[in-house]
Parts: sequence; structure tokens; C-alpha cells
Amino acid sequence: MILQLFKSSGRGYVLNLMIGGTWAASLEFMLVTCFDSDAELFLVGLHRSQQSRVDYINRNGGTTCLAVSIVSYAQQSVQNNNLDFLLHVGSVAATTGQKMEGTDLALKQSMDTKTHVRVIYRFVITGREELTYYVYGGLYLVEKFCKEKLREDKHISTFHLTRLSGQPRINIQQLVEKRMAEPSNGTFTVDISAGLEKIPISAINSISNEAPAPFFYISHIQYLGKYQLDPPSGCDCVGPCSDSQKCACVMKNGGKIPFRKTGGLLEEKPLIYECGPSCKCPPTCRNRVGQHGIAFRLQVFKTASMGWGVRSLDFIPTGRFVCEYIGELLDNEDAQERDNDEYLFLIGNNYYDVSRWANLQKTIPSLRNGPGEEEENFFAVDALKCGNLARFINHSCTPNLFTQNVLYDHDNKGMPHIMLFACEDIQPLEPLSYDYNYTIDGVHDSEGNIKKKRCLCGSVECTGWLY
Repeated sequence: MILQLFKSSGRGYVLNLMIGGTWAASLEFMLVTCFDSDAELFLVGLHRSQQSRVDYINRNGGTTCLAVSIVSYAQQSVQNNNLDFLLHVGSVAATTGQKMEGTDLALKQSMDTKTHVRVIYRFVITGREELTYYVYGGLYLVEKFCKEKLREDKHISTFHLTRLSGQPRINIQQLVEKRMAEPSNGTFTVDISAGLEKIPISAINSISNEAPAPFFYISHIQYLGKYQLDPPSGCDCVGPCSDSQKCACVMKNGGKIPFRKTGGLLEEKPLIYECGPSCKCPPTCRNRVGQHGIAFRLQVFKTASMGWGVRSLDFIPTGRFVCEYIGELLDNEDAQERDNDEYLFLIGNNYYDVSRWANLQKTIPSLRNGPGEEEENFFAVDALKCGNLARFINHSCTPNLFTQNVLYDHDNKGMPHIMLFACEDIQPLEPLSYDYNYTIDGVHDSEGNIKKKRCLCGSVECTGWLY
């Protein structure tokens, strides 16, 4: 068992209780506290679930679940500071005879065991901008529950909670008004990837109370169902690959492994073939880099003028892999139907850019004969609805990252992975950036009109326009 004392922005204290590696509860000697976001509730252990209004824990090997906290939307009685009673409406409309489950079951079992439940009241204040506040209301007991009939064969459970006596009285209006008058303490999220990345991706805003806009975090490209991609033929290397004609992957790369032994990329190339799932070499082979995911502590942060950005908390040496640009893989037809193209990344269309590569593409056997059939259809990666932290990396006219086409899990050159590597040494807390490579007057809206957007990167070589 581990205990952790946490002081929240000068407004209160929580003693978090960890049992078996999980933050299970918070001991309630907290001062009356007002919070700015559900992420704060999570951090101090008041309410761990950011998806559900009711948080619960499992006990006795999962046979018992107990509700430990409720986030309740403010009712008129609460706004009038009548906190002694709370009516909570269940989450599921059930049919007659249907077994109670989920959060409703957790509340029912908390009632049966007389387990105290924390109640947090959520307030939304509208004005020039919409502000949300959470006020900790104290400990409650679930006194009873009822089944309210919706129609002949449907009902919904309602739970009646009463506040324990002896707790400090709370003036909701004064608390919220005081919190609004205080300077912003910002927001902080421990891991926006929710455990999908091997290193947590934190998000911090020290400018305002705004949190990143919600999106579905994924750690691998989502391929369209209509594309069945076969794994590529692999090498037969018994140990780690080396520069040898015996290694099929080395020959795909023009006779030399593109990575240093330390993991850094030797030079930017039109296309790189990493060893893949059919290769016999071990996972530690130096020709496996981007597929292993991030290796540095990266953080999403709010910038002063460019929205959200990404920075590293560690030093990143030149040539090291940073992250992949991940989202939904779309063909040209599907990409054209997307109304918002802010997170759309065109791929597989720059192998033969003479101004960029000169004759370097001729060193890659698969590129020597020009575009193949698989490159006739254009594809894009869209990170608007689902993606990873790369969607927050900003443009710069003098970037510290460059994009690298990589193949490892298939051989279709029209659908390469877009890997981001450091093109210079990057210091801790230095914003990450890459060149979006837009063409001035080359971006159009759905009606064919030219779109214009100023560049705010602030570099000495800034052109003044993003497109």
C-alpha cells in the first residue's frame, strides 16, 4: 500500500491510496476545493474516469464493484446551496427482468455495503467563452434506489443520496466566483495516449484552462478495410543485419543499412526499408527503428500564438527518430470528401522530386524505374478524428525535424509510413517542427477558391505565409 499527499493549487489536500498498483481511493480530509477540469480530478484522485459520470472499483476478484465518486451536473437545488440531497439518474434504460450492471450495479452495491461516495458538482458558465468548473461537494451515502418506468417494458434506476452530517457547509456560488477571479493555473494531463505509447505523452497548458480538443488516440496507422496489405519478403539473417549482399533488406536500401549503430539515421533518403515481420533478424536489429515507437519523453503544450505544439523533455541528437505521423489512411477519393483538411498529410508522392533528391532515388532499386502501378493512386493520412501526438507538431520555415518515407510491414510504395527524424540537435523544451511543404496559392477550398494562411513560426527565414 502506498500513500501520497497532494496539495492542489493552494486550495486543498488529498491523501491518495494505492493498492496493488492502482490508485484506489482518496482519504477525505480535503479542504473545500474547486477544480478547472476533469483532468485535475483525475490527478488528485477524486474521480479517475474521464468517460463516465460514475467511477467505481472492483473488489473480491471482480465479483463486487463499488461506486466511489459521482460527477453530477449542477441542478437548481445545488445552485441554491442545498447539497444535503442528490438525485442521480442511472446510465442505462433497462428492460423488465434485465440484470443490473456497470455503474448502476456499482451504486447499488455501494448502497448495500454503506460505502461512502464522493460527489463532485459540475458547472458550465457561458459568456465570451464557455468555462467549466468542478466543486467537491463531500461524502454521501446512497440511501435507496428506485425503478422509474419509462414505458411499458422499459425503466431506469434512480439513486437517492444524502450528504453525511458534520462536513463543512459549502457556498457554491462564492467558490465558483472566487475561482473565476483567480489567475489560471492551466491544465495538465498525465498521458493523452492512455497507455498506448510505451512512454506517456503529457499535455500541459500554462496559458489558459483549455485542454486539447478531444480526438481518438491511436498508436498505429488505421488502414482502409478495402486494402489488404501483405507482409513483405524478409531477410534470412540469423543475427542482427549488417552491410552485406546476403541481407535482402540491405540490398533493398541500396547495399547499406541506413541507420547508425546508435540508432541515428545516416542521411535523409527518398525511401527506407526497415526489416519487417517476415525477417529472421531479432527485434534488436539496427535496421528496426521507427517501428519500435517513440524513445524520448515528448509533451504536448499550448503555445502563445500557434495553438498547441509538441516539445521534448529530453535532448534529441541529430538523426534520431522522434515519432510517426499517424492517422487514418485514405485514398484520394475518400480524402477529397473530408471537409477539414487541417490534419491531412499527402504521402507517397515525393519519391521522384529531383529538386529534393537529385539522383539519390537511383540508389534505391525499387525507385530506379520510375513510378509503379501502386503509386498511381494517391493516398493521405488524416489525423483529424484519430491520430497520435504528431498531429500537434507545428510548421516552421527552419524546422528541426524532417519527414522520412519508411516501409516495413508491407511493400506498397504508395502507402509509406511517415517517420519524423531530428535534422539537428534538439534541446530539452525546444518546440518540435517540420516543414509542411505547402505551395503558396496551391491550397484550395471545396469550391476551388485559393486559401491563404499566414505563417507564425517566427524564424529568420520565415516566408510570411504557410500557403
